[in-house]
Amino acid sequence: MIKVGIIGSTGYAGAEIVRLIQQHKEAEVVWFGSRSYVDEKYADVFKNMFQIVDAKCMDDNMEELADAVDVIFTATPQGLCGSLVNEEILKKVKIIDLSADFRIKDVATYEKWYGIKHQSPQFIEEAVYGLCEVNRDKIKDARLIANPGCFPTCSFLSIYPMVKEGLVDPKSIIIDAKSGTSGAGRGAKVNNLFCEVNENCKAYGVATHRHTPEIEEQLSYAAGEEVMINFTPHLIPMQRGILATSYATLKKPMTYEEVKAVYDKYYKDEYFVRVLENSTPPETRWVEGSNFVDVSFKVDERTGRIIMMGAMDNLVKGAAGQAVQNMNIMFGLPENEGLQQVPMFP
Repeated sequence: MIKVGIIGSTGYAGAEIVRLIQQHKEAEVVWFGSRSYVDEKYADVFKNMFQIVDAKCMDDNMEELADAVDVIFTATPQGLCGSLVNEEILKKVKIIDLSADFRIKDVATYEKWYGIKHQSPQFIEEAVYGLCEVNRDKIKDARLIANPGCFPTCSFLSIYPMVKEGLVDPKSIIIDAKSGTSGAGRGAKVNNLFCEVNENCKAYGVATHRHTPEIEEQLSYAAGEEVMINFTPHLIPMQRGILATSYATLKKPMTYEEVKAVYDKYYKDEYFVRVLENSTPPETRWVEGSNFVDVSFKVDERTGRIIMMGAMDNLVKGAAGQAVQNMNIMFGLPENEGLQQVPMFP
C-alpha cells in the first residue's frame, strides 16, 4: 500500500483527497495534517468520515512526515510548500503540491502575480507541471509535481488541441469562466458568505487573476510561441463546478467534422476527457463529483471564430482528483485507480 500524508487535510481540496483515497485499492492516508485541528478527530471535523476515518489530525512537520509516508500532498495556500520543501525531503518522498508554488517557471512572474517571495526557486525547474493528459511521461519519474490550478485545467484542456495544431490565432484567445464557491477555499471570507453569493453572479480578478500567467505559459508551450490571453472568471452561487467558454479566431475555415477529428486525435484514448458530440454544450452537473472533463466546441462560420467549452468539478479534476491521478502515474498504477466515480445527479 502507498502511504499517503496530507498537509492541509481539513481544507476543501485536502478533504477531497481523503475522500478519494478511501476508495483507492492501493493507497491509504496515514497522516492527516492540519494546523487548525491538531489532535482533534478527523471525523469530528468532517462528519461524513464518521466510522470511516478514526485518526486524529496531526501537524505539518514535513521532516517527520517524509520519514513516515511515500507521497505527500500539500493542499495549502501559496508559499507554504515552497517554505517547507528541501533536498533532504525530496530524497525520501514524492511531493504533489496543489498550490501554485511550482507551476510557473519564471520566478519573477510568480512573485509579481502572487505578491510573495518564492522560498525555494531552486526546485522550480525540476518540478513537473502535473497536467496528466499532456505531461504523463514526465510525471512518471518526477519527485515534485506542481498540480495545475482549476481554471487552467478546464481552460487548457478545452483549447489545447486547436492551439497545439496551430489552427487558431494564439493572440485572439479570450476565456470566460465561471466557478462555484468552493474554489475560494474553506477559509472564512466576507465575499463568500451565503448572503453575498446567493442570487448573485459577479466577475472578479478582471485582468488580474493569478491563474492568467499559468494558462498563458502552458498555452505558449503548446503553441510554440508566446500566448497572451484575456481571462475573466466569475463567481456563481453553487458549491462545485467550473464552466470555461473560450473564443479564438480560426486561421482557416473548418467544418465540425474537421475540428472533431482534431479533438479525437488528442483525446480519443483519454479516460477522463470526454469530447461531447454534435457541439453539445457541457454542463457542470454532468461532471459533479467526478474526475471527468467534458469538452465541446462550436464553429461560428459567420465570424470565423471557434467557441471552445469545458466543464469539470473544480475540487476533483481541478484539484484532488488530478493530484491522485498524478500519484497513480508516479507509482505505476492504472491512471483511473480510485477515480472511477460516476458523476452525481441531481
